[in-house]
Amino acid sequence: MSHTVEKIGGTSMSQYEAVRDNVIKRNGSSKELYNRMFVVSAYGGITDLLLENKKNGQPGVYGMFSSSDDDDPWMEAFERLRARIDELNAGFFGEGDLRKKADKFIGERLDDAERSLTYLQRLCQHGHFELDSHLFTVREMLASIGEAHSAWSMTHLLQRDGVNACFVDLSGWKAEEALPLDDMIKKQLEKIDVTKQLPIVTGYTHCKEGLMGTFDRGYSEMTFSRMAVVSGASEAVIHKEYHLSSADPRLVGDDKVVPIGRTNYDVADQLANLGMEAIHPRAAKGLRQAEIALRIKNTFDPDHQGTLITGDYVSDTPRVEIIAGRKKLYAIEFFDQDMMGSIDKYDSTILAAIARFKAHVVSKDMNANTITHYVAGNLKTINRIRTLLQEKYPDAEVDTRKVAVVSAIGSDMKVPGMLAKTVSALSEVNISVLAMHQSIRQVDMQFVIDEDDYDEAVKSLHRCLIEVHDHGSAICVA
Repeated sequence: MSHTVEKIGGTSMSQYEAVRDNVIKRNGSSKELYNRMFVVSAYGGITDLLLENKKNGQPGVYGMFSSSDDDDPWMEAFERLRARIDELNAGFFGEGDLRKKADKFIGERLDDAERSLTYLQRLCQHGHFELDSHLFTVREMLASIGEAHSAWSMTHLLQRDGVNACFVDLSGWKAEEALPLDDMIKKQLEKIDVTKQLPIVTGYTHCKEGLMGTFDRGYSEMTFSRMAVVSGASEAVIHKEYHLSSADPRLVGDDKVVPIGRTNYDVADQLANLGMEAIHPRAAKGLRQAEIALRIKNTFDPDHQGTLITGDYVSDTPRVEIIAGRKKLYAIEFFDQDMMGSIDKYDSTILAAIARFKAHVVSKDMNANTITHYVAGNLKTINRIRTLLQEKYPDAEVDTRKVAVVSAIGSDMKVPGMLAKTVSALSEVNISVLAMHQSIRQVDMQFVIDEDDYDEAVKSLHRCLIEVHDHGSAICVA
């Protein structure tokens, strides 16, 4: 029988009963219980405590360990991590033998990790050993703990509740060698009969490629994608705590947004570029090439079919499907009178400077003597980029300003007058457009505006381009 590979996000994982009833035991049918594999994220907030807070950058164990010569900060962070895991175990298992097994499993990993960090820190006090050369391994080791904890716990909770679940540990804890990613997955899947077992798989995979180096916090999506491709899944499914909708409900309102019923991987890539990932673009690439459809479902609305994403979908009539955007961007405007005829050389240098400081380019525009990059990064990073460019080209003018980007996105937006209609919607609420972009591919239109105008811009575009249509329970229902 064909099978699906499904991923459960961290916020959903933290609510076990909802996942069990809405996702695992959906419809109560034993026939539908198996022929599925589940890749799970760490419980909500655990990876933040292990590494650093994804939203505000507050350091966790890794952040403290990598930036301090003192034992106390990272050890205190480790104790906060232990306390939170103990709290989760108490909530999931209560008291009894299963709680003791859960505490023993994760306790051993935490103890091993803490001993390793202590030893490494002491070792690197000697001049022959440099901490920086080991930090990548430290980050990978710490990251693996979160998914191992959640996958082990989910497996044993489901076994307690009558499901033949099995724990699939891809974390490579104490492994003698690192295999290539696909080989690691194949090796584990050989042991499993998906018609009778429900694999609960760690989102982190220890492999030769080093997932953290390329995908950082997106590593679980890469595990999920390769699981689907390697096993030949009929569909890949991601369970989140919200629908993929026509806009952010926190801005527009729950009663006004509409779930997206169908869209394509081009649209998913545009969302990722704006920091609103349905899935990491590199993970989506594997699914797209293998012609595996991706479905995004809301854990807490199990009766809704969710969003089906395929490579070939185009809406039957041109329309805007999503209003999305990004705040906290900086426009880096580079002007040089000598640029004419050498724009490729200048652009390469600017992009190299941005890449050096690991900032992310969301969009750019150019003319004969000016290139402007719209970049995601903090002010300190932006100032470093500006200083570097000014040193490289002392006669150039390099200016920066804080901006936002708001975008109208759809699988097909080839509608005459759409650009004029969109600009008019912004004009009606007195928002000035600083720059705009519409590519030949016609899957999105981007508008650069003052950051203070962002919220009102999203509301206005959603009102004029989406709310005027009666889409019902979803846009483009499958």
